[in-house]
Amino acid sequence: MMQNLPSPASPFRIGTRGSPLALAQAHETRDRLRAAFGLPQEAFEIVVIKVTGDAVQDRPLKEIGGKGLFTREIEDALLDGSIDIAVHSMKDMPVEQPEGLILDTYLPREDVRDAFVSLGGGALADLSQGAVVGTSSLRRKAQLLARRPDLQIVEFRGNVQTRLRKLSEGVAEATFLAMAGLNRLGMTDVPRQAIAPEDILPAVAQGAIGIERRLADSRAAAMLEAIHHGPTGQRLAAERAFLAALDGSCQTPIAGLAELGGDNLRLRGEILRIDGSEVISDDQTAPIEDGAALGREMARKMLEKAGPGFF
Repeated sequence: MMQNLPSPASPFRIGTRGSPLALAQAHETRDRLRAAFGLPQEAFEIVVIKVTGDAVQDRPLKEIGGKGLFTREIEDALLDGSIDIAVHSMKDMPVEQPEGLILDTYLPREDVRDAFVSLGGGALADLSQGAVVGTSSLRRKAQLLARRPDLQIVEFRGNVQTRLRKLSEGVAEATFLAMAGLNRLGMTDVPRQAIAPEDILPAVAQGAIGIERRLADSRAAAMLEAIHHGPTGQRLAAERAFLAALDGSCQTPIAGLAELGGDNLRLRGEILRIDGSEVISDDQTAPIEDGAALGREMARKMLEKAGPGFF
């Protein structure tokens, strides 16, 4: 039995953003740790940390600093000991962690697909000529324009609830959300059509929850090892190596998805011009243990094909 387990008198502090989805992810992490170690709920404390990405809603992410906007303040709290672990949506995570921190625990991955959401129902193919679609994702914007250059894309930031409210106010006719987020929030009433990866490839690490800790914290390491999902880690190793080799940020339209089959891993990758005028894609398979190397090699070949100035 592990020594020095958390208790109601000395709870294990889980840091998270404050959105309903972020809290759902923190609660899932807490519940898995509770079950693994037979601990009461009071042995854990959910600590909500305000992050710049949530506070600034009136500008695109690329204008205020990219992916780190959803993680920086939480990582600062981890480094100064205010929290014991941090729970993140992996598609928001930069590929490198600050010195002293490590991200090596993943929960079982949810549905990776994008959801097309329109209050009037229907599918992406049903959109009228010149329809207005809301999204803050450069990837989704580029993928949409590659298929439907007639569409008008408007900036659409905010959490799931905010974006649904904007739809009801008529800011746009449709938007996109992650199926994973809708599932984790239990939002079965939202009118949506799941989009197959063959039609629109999702963001790297979409649907995955990652848990970050201090490198030197052996207690947190031992606790997290009990809830780590190996197959999700194998998939993300390939996807994030692909992203890292592309120098992926919120300013670059990149999509990627790894899937396991037997002893092999299939990786699909895509890079796009922001206006959707050019798409470069690849689809390769390798042994699972070579997933990261496959990601790096796929990125190298795609960058070579794209040439300088592609983005």
